[in-house]
Amino acid sequence: MHPTIERMQEVVAKGDESLIHELLAEDVRFSPPTYYSTWTGREPVAAVLGHVGQVFSDFRYRRVMGEGKDWALEFQCKVGDLDAVGVDLITLNDDGLIQEFEVVMRPYKTIGALREAMMARVMTDPRFLEYKNALS
Repeated sequence: MHPTIERMQEVVAKGDESLIHELLAEDVRFSPPTYYSTWTGREPVAAVLGHVGQVFSDFRYRRVMGEGKDWALEFQCKVGDLDAVGVDLITLNDDGLIQEFEVVMRPYKTIGALREAMMARVMTDPRFLEYKNALS
């Protein structure tokens, strides 16, 4: 398994954006499950993923599939009292850092709860006034 993917499994659930930050390419692109827009850039993506790690509970990866630059990591977690399953679709760059990060999740009700929890957190984080330019 690629060392970045191994490390990712250790740090994502912790919600520590400084640990996540070190795994991301400078121009990483993150596509969340809550809306169609994409976050671009190491700082904003690390901040978003740090908040996600605080919203998710009982997070664990169930299966890891892939090789080379392309990986799929199946996970399960809770958002509040709601259960969820999902997949992190990861593409690494030539330096072994995360270049593309897309999350697909179900069920719909849990994605709505995630969106609400994330909006509440982002609205109280002043960095996101600056980061709004990273959203396309």
